Amino acid sequence: MKVLISADIEGVAGVFHPEQTRAGNGEYEHARRWMTLEANAAIEGAFAGGATQVWVNDSHGGFRNLLPDLIDARARMVLGKPRTLGMMTGLEDEPELVFMIGYHARAQSRGILAHTINSFAFARVSLDGEEVGEAGLYGALAIERGSHVALLTGDDVFVEETRPAFPEARFVTVKTAHGYSSGVTQTPASACEMIRGAAREVVESASGMMRRDVIKPKPRHCELRVQTTALADLFCQWPSLERLDGVTLAFDISSVEEAVRTLNSLSAMSFMLR
Repeated sequence: MKVLISADIEGVAGVFHPEQTRAGNGEYEHARRWMTLEANAAIEGAFAGGATQVWVNDSHGGFRNLLPDLIDARARMVLGKPRTLGMMTGLEDEPELVFMIGYHARAQSRGILAHTINSFAFARVSLDGEEVGEAGLYGALAIERGSHVALLTGDDVFVEETRPAFPEARFVTVKTAHGYSSGVTQTPASACEMIRGAAREVVESASGMMRRDVIKPKPRHCELRVQTTALADLFCQWPSLERLDGVTLAFDISSVEEAVRTLNSLSAMSFMLR
């Protein structure tokens, strides 16, 4: 049984403020350690449940937040960028199960530190008319590649909005949102205990599960609402993008992977305007 763990930071217990997610300060150093501990709890639980191989993908910001010296030596780490599959790099090794640890609610929701891919640039992302956050987008990519989305953790808003997309998955709520930067949280220790137990149970119950045949997606349509008209001006330099209004763009795609790669490229372009 192979498991891929994608670890973000905004949905980690104890993380509430943007400063905690940005390198270069003491608040971030604490938060990246809590992120590492939650990822490690998922790794330990997966191995306890019978996993034979586990990869952990650092999926926040520059993709170099996890502390390697705290990670279970049996796991392998995916660090740094650029990457073709972004937050789901590791799918190339065909894992049966995918865990999303420390994930957050989509942009303009009431979740803690809610955003979708790039808070500076993106206000809303939709696939075939259905709004998706990072979990919805990358979970769809995992399914397209033949993996099962099995475990997701984050705040209560994230859980509520994401559960319908993955009704068979296990969810762990590590904090409750009162607003963008406030709420009630489990301690890092109790959150890790919950994640470790859930990961073990998920892998145990999935023993013998086979990968799905790769789903051949029908052509899809992606719509992107950006934060400013200046960003729309920039992104529309890309010939395949159609401008629907001042801040809304659309493009046709043949797969979820194409949507992921296009959105990540647009996100990188947005740094020209920072």
